[in-house]
Amino acid sequence: MASESAVRKSLFAVGIELDGEGYHPRAWRRAGHEPTLLLSPRRLRAQVAAAENAGFTFATFDDSIASAGETAGRIDAIGRASFVAASTSTLGLVPVVATTYGEPFHISTQLATLDYASRGRAGWLAVDDPATARTWGATPRVTEDEIRRERGDSIEVARRLWDSWEDDAVVRDYAAGKFLNRDRLHHIDFIGETFSVKGPSIVPRPPQGQVVVFGYGTEQSGIDVALVSGTQTSDAVAAIQRARESGAARVLVDLTVALDTPTETAAERLADLGTDAGPNQPVPLHFSGSAADLVVLLTDLSAHADGVRLHPAVLDEDLTILARYVLPALLRAGIAHRPVPGSTLRANLGLSRPANRYAKELTR
Repeated sequence: MASESAVRKSLFAVGIELDGEGYHPRAWRRAGHEPTLLLSPRRLRAQVAAAENAGFTFATFDDSIASAGETAGRIDAIGRASFVAASTSTLGLVPVVATTYGEPFHISTQLATLDYASRGRAGWLAVDDPATARTWGATPRVTEDEIRRERGDSIEVARRLWDSWEDDAVVRDYAAGKFLNRDRLHHIDFIGETFSVKGPSIVPRPPQGQVVVFGYGTEQSGIDVALVSGTQTSDAVAAIQRARESGAARVLVDLTVALDTPTETAAERLADLGTDAGPNQPVPLHFSGSAADLVVLLTDLSAHADGVRLHPAVLDEDLTILARYVLPALLRAGIAHRPVPGSTLRANLGLSRPANRYAKELTR
């Protein structure tokens, strides 16, 4: 029987963050396009196509009501993911959506719709966004317990709503004029401390059964994939173990990267951007150097983690190196595996399709 590490290695996923110009707040200074194209559909399509052609398993799209670094604005993450859903065939699409203050009914239906648009490749990175409270005039959640409760309730409601339609609820019997079996729809009747939801959803059960839920940290409840990191590789490995012990089905390492290019070293590029500014997101584990050395690091991590999510310093520069030298090396070595058309994000992450909690074991 294959060892646990060998099984994880065969399912090693490689994701990439595609928000803005890169993780460095001054990445725009080295962008390879006109400033007016930052939020253009042409640039978004080109980046997503490059990531998919390279063989990435999934892409995330960061989001917040607050501005990102020195970038003045951004387009809604679900909107960006939905825009590229029809033009992609293998890349998982994982928008960041804040749970706190957001209506879980609306979030769940948007993500279910994205799963249909992408034919089963949708994910959800569930985060907390304090800026939302200030913008909406809502009462802020102050303590960690309040934030954790709200996040857990939002994820639980979304999962129940995805299950509120059984897989065979839609009949489509045109001859009989019957299109829906109402016995296969269910009220979820959720009552929490800050909201209640009766259900059912207004969108049929997603193709994946439930959208893949990502979350930060080692002790989040209700998530499928935990994103962890650390100031050193050993810290990340320890965080991986803690996340597994807390019940996460899959654990991925967040890693910021700045790579050597044919004309400059990573150190020279970062120096040009300025050392007084840090990354947009607090992702401590960082790599600077050659593509070959990054392949070595990722190979080492594949013995412990189920994958990585890479945050390029400057997308227009680092994505090219990743696509030309890093992903091909991982694919040739069998560390990573290129997703095939028709596969779901769940399948590409080694996750099974969940059973519907409301389905009755009856002869139908």
